[in-house]
Amino acid sequence: MRYNKAPTTTAQQIQKLKDRGMQIPDADSAGFYLTHIGYYRLRGYWIPFENSQVAAGDQAFVAGTSFDSVLNLYTFDRELRLLIIDAIERIEVSVRNQWVDALAQRDGAHAYLNSSLFQGSRQYGRSLAELAGEYERSKEYFIKHYKAKYNEPDMPPIWAAVAIMTLGQFSHWLSNLNGKAIKSRIAKLYGLDESALTSFLHHLTVIRNICAHHGRLWNRELTVTMELPRRKPPGMARNIEHGPDPNQPPRQLYNTLVMLAYLMDVISPGHHWKHRLKCLVDRREIDTQHMGFPLDFAERPIWVPVWNDV
Repeated sequence: MRYNKAPTTTAQQIQKLKDRGMQIPDADSAGFYLTHIGYYRLRGYWIPFENSQVAAGDQAFVAGTSFDSVLNLYTFDRELRLLIIDAIERIEVSVRNQWVDALAQRDGAHAYLNSSLFQGSRQYGRSLAELAGEYERSKEYFIKHYKAKYNEPDMPPIWAAVAIMTLGQFSHWLSNLNGKAIKSRIAKLYGLDESALTSFLHHLTVIRNICAHHGRLWNRELTVTMELPRRKPPGMARNIEHGPDPNQPPRQLYNTLVMLAYLMDVISPGHHWKHRLKCLVDRREIDTQHMGFPLDFAERPIWVPVWNDV
């Protein structure tokens, strides 16, 4: 079928929303936000308010749906992304540093050039080629200094190399380590099995990519899930939502937030990240079920006492 929808003006968009039953008491304000955010981007936040009983293509909104409630969800999601990016940064920096320490203490400053430390020659070759490309393109001062002062080997030491990897590239270097010994040493610091840690790092590359492109996390079905922690840390299973199918982890955001909260407890004792999350949800009056939160989540250990604070 050929796409034949014509572009519409902001005024036409407002009228269309009104005709479908959305309450827009301040058309000028709505026009401002539609101009600067866009009809298509905001649409992801009003889809849950559409009446599924109405014929497709002409879906009216459920009674009481307002433009302000849609905008509130959009603003919540934007603030949530910033909060998640804050946690990802701290976790990523910590794991990168553990990877550097584990390899450097075993095989020296250029340990990552030892192919025997990695499995899968194809993946190792691809990772090394990607890193070499980043090295050649880098304008970082510490890379320029290395190139100017040293000519052997023609790659930087591991603590400089890790700083020019993307998170996606780093997740491949971590998961491709040969055997479990080094990965287990790294994961032990976080109280996790090595497979759960590497899986979560890969999952975070998807989450951060969504955040970087200003994508929607609220009410989103994630395409890449993670391995759910089982044995480690003790008691984590009580916090995780397993869903009805034990072979298919839930695809909404709740378990991601659980893991972020847990790792923030490990690497940043005394942090206020969970409290900031709670304040954001309360201030925006968000129905957490749209992010996969179970009904009893506030009683689960990782959120106590945060969600029960008076």
